[in-house]
Amino acid sequence: MEFKAALLERTKEAEQIVFSFLPKEEGLQKTIFEAMNYSVKAPGKRLRPILMKETYQMFGGKQDAVLHRFMAALEFIHTYSLVHDDLPAMDDDEYRRGRKTTHTVFGEAMGILAGDALLHHAFDTAAGSFLLADADLSQVGRALKILTEKSGICGMVGGQVVDVEMEGKTLTDVQLDFIYRLKTAALLECAMMIGATLAGADEESVARIEAVAKRVGIAFQIQDDILDQVSSTEELGKPVGSDEKNHKMTYAVLHGLRDSEKEVERLSKEAVELLDSFSQEHTFLKELIVSLIHRKK
Repeated sequence: MEFKAALLERTKEAEQIVFSFLPKEEGLQKTIFEAMNYSVKAPGKRLRPILMKETYQMFGGKQDAVLHRFMAALEFIHTYSLVHDDLPAMDDDEYRRGRKTTHTVFGEAMGILAGDALLHHAFDTAAGSFLLADADLSQVGRALKILTEKSGICGMVGGQVVDVEMEGKTLTDVQLDFIYRLKTAALLECAMMIGATLAGADEESVARIEAVAKRVGIAFQIQDDILDQVSSTEELGKPVGSDEKNHKMTYAVLHGLRDSEKEVERLSKEAVELLDSFSQEHTFLKELIVSLIHRKK
């Protein structure tokens, strides 16, 4: 199957899985359910759940019921981070994924609560894996630990903290690398590490997969920086030039477009070489990684 068609098929499948764990829009707190569902159902790549499943299948995983819960949980966490990122106190963006942001539609207070609700719903969804009859409890426990670490203060949230504190300031390469590793790469590492862990991969293999995802994540963020300078709102589905508007130092600002493109290429090559060191079949996963790193929108 041609790559684009295969990706579309996997994206639709991932969406069906993720959407199946969303709450029904009913009861006195109906508004929060509507805001949560609106946020998650906004058009997106579903990159993280797809990466998780592809890595899981690469290592021969069989317990799909557990996998599906973690696919949904990670997408909920990713979405909550976007909802909060768009708030007036953060990036103050009006559009996300081609349509109005959650706080713009439901109000700032409900935007905050929708993000909070998605975070809690993510861990409730993942924790439900412990109740499945055929679940390997040790694997579920390790996967849950990865989910909490990579999304929390030593992962995505920690990167966001430094990013916010350093707004308008000149960053060093060390500081910028720290932000990119935690804010962006951590959830990609989370996706691939959980996929490998739930499939029963050993610790050494999980660590190697983490190294692949780290490079993909940093390259992905640098490419995002490049697109913020050269693309359009229509192409990206979100405002361009927001880094400049928010006085954010990025790799593209610090090093220029040409060197940024070279760094994306270097990281991409390293990621592919590391992935190719695995003997398991990973053709689609490899194509996906390359396409994401070198995307134009």
